[in-house]
Amino acid sequence: MSAQGTTIAEDVFHQPMRAQFEVFLDEHRAALNSCLDGLTEEQARRSLVPSRTTLLGLVKHATVVEKVWFDEAVTCRSRDEIGIPATPDESFILDDADTIADVQRAHRQACEESRRATASLDLDDLVHGNRRGPLPLRWVYLHVLRELAQHCGHADILREQILAD
Repeated sequence: MSAQGTTIAEDVFHQPMRAQFEVFLDEHRAALNSCLDGLTEEQARRSLVPSRTTLLGLVKHATVVEKVWFDEAVTCRSRDEIGIPATPDESFILDDADTIADVQRAHRQACEESRRATASLDLDDLVHGNRRGPLPLRWVYLHVLRELAQHCGHADILREQILAD
Protein backbone atom coordinates (compact mmCIF):
# COMPACT_ATOMS: atom_id res chain seq x y z
CA MET A 1 0.00 0.00 0.00
CA SER A 2 1.26 3.45 -0.81
CA ALA A 3 1.40 6.22 1.74
CA GLN A 4 -0.98 8.17 -0.48
CA GLY A 5 -3.70 5.54 -0.57
CA THR A 6 -4.12 2.06 -1.93
CA THR A 7 -1.98 2.19 -5.05
CA ILE A 8 -0.66 -1.25 -5.90
CA ALA A 9 2.04 -2.34 -8.30
CA GLU A 10 -0.48 -3.28 -10.99
CA ASP A 11 -1.84 0.29 -10.93
CA VAL A 12 1.51 1.75 -12.03
CA PHE A 13 2.38 -0.74 -14.76
CA HIS A 14 2.45 1.99 -17.41
CA GLN A 15 3.74 4.73 -15.14
CA PRO A 16 7.30 6.09 -15.14
CA MET A 17 9.96 3.98 -13.45
CA ARG A 18 10.07 6.31 -10.42
CA ALA A 19 6.41 5.69 -9.65
CA GLN A 20 6.93 1.94 -10.03
CA PHE A 21 9.90 1.93 -7.66
CA GLU A 22 8.04 3.93 -5.05
CA VAL A 23 4.93 1.76 -5.12
CA PHE A 24 6.98 -1.44 -4.84
CA LEU A 25 8.94 0.05 -1.94
CA ASP A 26 5.76 1.15 -0.19
CA GLU A 27 4.12 -2.27 -0.64
CA HIS A 28 7.12 -3.96 0.96
CA ARG A 29 7.36 -1.35 3.72
CA ALA A 30 3.69 -1.89 4.58
CA ALA A 31 3.98 -5.68 4.42
CA LEU A 32 6.91 -5.71 6.83
CA ASN A 33 5.26 -3.25 9.20
CA SER A 34 2.06 -5.29 9.25
CA CYS A 35 3.85 -8.52 10.22
CA LEU A 36 3.34 -7.37 13.82
CA ASP A 37 -0.42 -6.87 13.50
CA GLY A 38 -2.47 -8.99 15.89
CA LEU A 39 0.52 -10.33 17.81
CA THR A 40 1.17 -10.09 21.53
CA GLU A 41 4.30 -8.32 22.72
CA GLU A 42 5.74 -11.71 23.66
CA GLN A 43 5.06 -13.16 20.22
CA ALA A 44 6.65 -10.15 18.51
CA ARG A 45 9.81 -10.61 20.60
CA ARG A 46 9.93 -14.40 20.34
CA SER A 47 13.29 -15.68 19.14
CA LEU A 48 13.08 -18.71 16.86
CA VAL A 49 16.52 -18.57 15.23
CA PRO A 50 20.06 -18.34 16.61
CA SER A 51 20.50 -14.76 15.38
CA ARG A 52 18.86 -11.69 16.94
CA THR A 53 16.09 -11.86 14.34
CA THR A 54 12.61 -11.49 15.79
CA LEU A 55 9.53 -9.99 14.18
CA LEU A 56 9.81 -6.86 16.33
CA GLY A 57 13.54 -6.73 15.60
CA LEU A 58 12.94 -6.97 11.85
CA VAL A 59 10.70 -3.91 11.85
CA LYS A 60 13.11 -2.05 14.13
CA HIS A 61 15.95 -2.96 11.76
CA ALA A 62 13.89 -1.80 8.76
CA THR A 63 13.56 1.59 10.46
CA VAL A 64 17.34 1.83 10.62
CA VAL A 65 17.60 0.73 6.98
CA GLU A 66 15.36 3.65 5.99
CA LYS A 67 17.56 6.05 7.94
CA VAL A 68 20.81 4.66 6.53
CA TRP A 69 19.69 4.84 2.92
CA PHE A 70 17.47 7.89 2.93
CA ASP A 71 19.05 10.05 5.63
CA GLU A 72 22.72 9.11 5.93
CA ALA A 73 23.18 8.47 2.21
CA VAL A 74 21.15 11.50 1.09
CA THR A 75 22.10 14.10 3.72
CA CYS A 76 25.62 12.82 4.51
CA ARG A 77 24.84 13.03 8.24
CA SER A 78 26.66 10.47 10.39
CA ARG A 79 24.87 7.62 12.11
CA ASP A 80 25.71 9.29 15.42
CA GLU A 81 24.01 12.49 14.27
CA ILE A 82 20.96 10.53 13.12
CA GLY A 83 20.91 8.48 16.33
CA ILE A 84 21.09 5.02 14.80
CA PRO A 85 23.36 2.04 15.52
CA ALA A 86 26.75 1.83 13.86
CA THR A 87 26.19 -1.70 12.52
CA PRO A 88 23.23 -3.58 11.03
CA ASP A 89 23.46 -6.30 13.70
CA GLU A 90 22.95 -3.73 16.45
CA SER A 91 19.75 -2.53 14.82
CA PHE A 92 18.01 -5.80 15.75
CA ILE A 93 18.63 -5.29 19.49
CA LEU A 94 15.41 -4.69 21.37
CA ASP A 95 15.14 -2.45 24.40
CA ASP A 96 12.71 -3.24 27.20
CA ALA A 97 10.77 -0.13 26.17
CA ASP A 98 10.28 -1.29 22.55
CA THR A 99 6.61 -2.08 21.97
CA ILE A 100 4.80 -3.15 18.83
CA ALA A 101 2.99 0.20 18.62
CA ASP A 102 6.16 2.25 19.13
CA VAL A 103 8.26 0.24 16.66
CA GLN A 104 5.53 0.31 14.01
CA ARG A 105 5.06 4.06 14.50
CA ALA A 106 8.81 4.72 14.26
CA HIS A 107 8.98 2.63 11.09
CA ARG A 108 6.07 4.46 9.45
CA GLN A 109 7.63 7.79 10.39
CA ALA A 110 11.03 6.76 8.97
CA CYS A 111 9.34 5.70 5.72
CA GLU A 112 7.58 9.06 5.46
CA GLU A 113 10.87 10.86 6.10
CA SER A 114 12.47 8.73 3.37
CA ARG A 115 9.78 9.77 0.90
CA ARG A 116 10.35 13.44 1.75
CA ALA A 117 14.15 13.10 1.50
CA THR A 118 13.95 11.72 -2.03
CA ALA A 119 11.00 13.74 -3.34
CA SER A 120 13.17 16.28 -5.14
CA LEU A 121 15.67 13.75 -6.47
CA ASP A 122 15.68 12.04 -9.84
CA LEU A 123 16.56 8.36 -10.21
CA ASP A 124 19.92 9.26 -11.75
CA ASP A 125 20.83 11.76 -9.03
CA LEU A 126 23.75 10.68 -6.91
CA VAL A 127 23.64 10.37 -3.14
CA HIS A 128 27.02 10.87 -1.49
CA GLY A 129 26.68 9.72 2.11
CA ASN A 130 27.26 5.99 1.70
CA ARG A 131 30.57 4.27 2.44
CA ARG A 132 30.56 2.82 -1.09
CA GLY A 133 30.85 6.32 -2.50
CA PRO A 134 28.38 8.17 -4.74
CA LEU A 135 25.41 6.04 -5.78
CA PRO A 136 22.47 6.82 -8.04
CA LEU A 137 19.10 6.93 -6.32
CA ARG A 138 17.88 4.10 -8.59
CA TRP A 139 20.56 1.80 -7.10
CA VAL A 140 19.53 2.82 -3.58
CA TYR A 141 15.89 2.06 -4.38
CA LEU A 142 16.82 -1.35 -5.76
CA HIS A 143 19.05 -2.14 -2.80
CA VAL A 144 16.38 -1.18 -0.26
CA LEU A 145 13.73 -3.10 -2.20
CA ARG A 146 15.96 -6.20 -2.16
CA GLU A 147 16.50 -5.87 1.58
CA LEU A 148 12.82 -5.32 2.30
CA ALA A 149 11.88 -8.33 0.16
CA GLN A 150 14.31 -10.51 2.10
CA HIS A 151 12.98 -9.33 5.42
CA CYS A 152 9.37 -9.77 4.33
CA GLY A 153 10.23 -13.39 3.59
CA HIS A 154 11.89 -13.79 6.98
CA ALA A 155 8.84 -12.23 8.63
CA ASP A 156 6.42 -14.54 6.79
CA ILE A 157 8.28 -17.61 8.04
CA LEU A 158 8.68 -16.37 11.62
CA ARG A 159 5.03 -15.29 11.81
CA GLU A 160 3.88 -18.66 10.47
CA GLN A 161 5.91 -20.44 13.14
CA ILE A 162 4.68 -18.15 15.92
CA LEU A 163 1.02 -18.50 14.95
CA ALA A 164 1.36 -22.29 14.68
CA ASP A 165 2.15 -22.52 18.40
